[in-house]
Amino acid sequence: MTQAAVSARSVILTVDDDPGVSRAVARDLRRRYGDAHRIVRAESGETALDALRELKLRGEQVAVILADYRMPQMNGIEFLEQALDVYPGARRVLLTAYADTSAAIDAINVIDLDHYLLKPWDPPEEKLYPVLDDLLDVWRATDHRPVPVCKVVGHRWSARSSDVREFLARNQVPYRWYSSDTPEGRRLLSAAGEDGQRLPLVVTPDGTPLVEPADPDLAAHVGLATTPAAEFYDLVVIGGGPAGLGAAVYGASEGLRTVLVERSATGGQAGQSSRIENYLGFPDGVSGAQLTDRARRQAGKFGAEILTAREVTGLEVAGSSRTIRFSDGSAISAHSVILATGVSYRQLQAPGLAELTGCGVFYGSALTEAPACQGQDVYIVGGANSAGQAAMYLSRGAKSVTILVRGSSLTASMSHYLIQQIDGAPNINVRTGTVVESAHGDGHLEQLTLRDVASGHTELVGAQWLFVFIGAAPLTDWLGETVLRDSRGFILAGPDMTPDGQPPAGWELDRPPYHLETNVPGVFVAGDARAESAKRVASAVGEGAMAVMLVHRYLEQS
Repeated sequence: MTQAAVSARSVILTVDDDPGVSRAVARDLRRRYGDAHRIVRAESGETALDALRELKLRGEQVAVILADYRMPQMNGIEFLEQALDVYPGARRVLLTAYADTSAAIDAINVIDLDHYLLKPWDPPEEKLYPVLDDLLDVWRATDHRPVPVCKVVGHRWSARSSDVREFLARNQVPYRWYSSDTPEGRRLLSAAGEDGQRLPLVVTPDGTPLVEPADPDLAAHVGLATTPAAEFYDLVVIGGGPAGLGAAVYGASEGLRTVLVERSATGGQAGQSSRIENYLGFPDGVSGAQLTDRARRQAGKFGAEILTAREVTGLEVAGSSRTIRFSDGSAISAHSVILATGVSYRQLQAPGLAELTGCGVFYGSALTEAPACQGQDVYIVGGANSAGQAAMYLSRGAKSVTILVRGSSLTASMSHYLIQQIDGAPNINVRTGTVVESAHGDGHLEQLTLRDVASGHTELVGAQWLFVFIGAAPLTDWLGETVLRDSRGFILAGPDMTPDGQPPAGWELDRPPYHLETNVPGVFVAGDARAESAKRVASAVGEGAMAVMLVHRYLEQS
């Protein structure tokens, strides 16, 4: 039988402090049920509870638990009562002597005992198997099949819990969320030996408990690649947004040894969009997550490596080699590099917001939080497409959505189709000339102070959710002085570096820089990180493809 088949079998656990009796029970169980179930035996209540907790962390299912009544330190009823907290769906059987039948009858009410069996149970065909057959039929009637997903236990207003959920969701890692104050959340915490003071707890599909994991550790445990397979490549793409994914697809499909490095999750800001409706070829729209998933799988199909949760800290040039330094001190090198680092949302500067970030205040759409907004009042700051897309998505379940815009209208920065949709949504209100003055709350957002820009009048409103989309800052500080940037940090390339027709300082080649090439030959830029870029998904994908074409031209002439 394969390992996969073995791991899929549910468990029948038996516990008895008498080794001889324990082996005899396990022998009879294996003879009848060994093909369909895994038989686990223990010789004390404590070791049996340890076994149950380990099974729980691994995501395995326990169908039946048989426990001897007379055990030292912890009798069978006490054990089954604690086992009920770990596996409430398992059928429970107490093995008793004739003199203990009254205790067994009492246990039916105390721990919801399913059956008790008198010892000895010989012959098992008459006294043991018929009882277990019925109990297994009852257990199978309820769907107890294991779900191979991560389990995340956290608190609703825990910023790190929110970050972990967002990280898993954006990386297409299935997970199940449990609040730390729910019965299942408490069971998982107990099984991991935690008291809930350190959150979140992530239990991986193989049962490994991770407490307050950092992104790289989490990525490594949930099957995301974090370590490069080689030391040298033809092309390193830095950033996994539309531009980076486009470059990875075209680079790998055209035979370049390509690796894409992403610090958080592929998709970039576009990957967080609930609905992109003006992208070519999708007349009914496509979510950022769907587009990202397809692009990521497409890049993998052509052989591109994708490294997740790796932070790049430096770019070094040595002859024809370009070396990328990571935060952990390691490095990879390549003939060429495409910078597709994208942008991040700027932080809203108002008292109280920093303390409540992740606790009701979110930058970007944070779609994982949308279900918790059902029937509540939501505020959005920003007037560009990302804000409009989030407003339309959240309006499906929220009681009301209020868009706060500093300017006099949405027309200056939002697409016409989105403005029309917002105008037609009955529960979306647009407040122009309004800014957030301050945020208030004890542990989570409770109120906002809004200010009218023209009059200076302030208003205190109740609010539990604030999503902020207020412009973008390029993620380029790590480049230092190696690559030329403008005053706002956006990367200069091609003609933007040579307004007077002269090559940039230090340029040694006898040709001018290519259109998307930076001041470092062989280092290109694509997407939102480029100065004066269009800030649209389609243009970013196009620039990623164009950058690869220019990489080929560079390699041919090197």
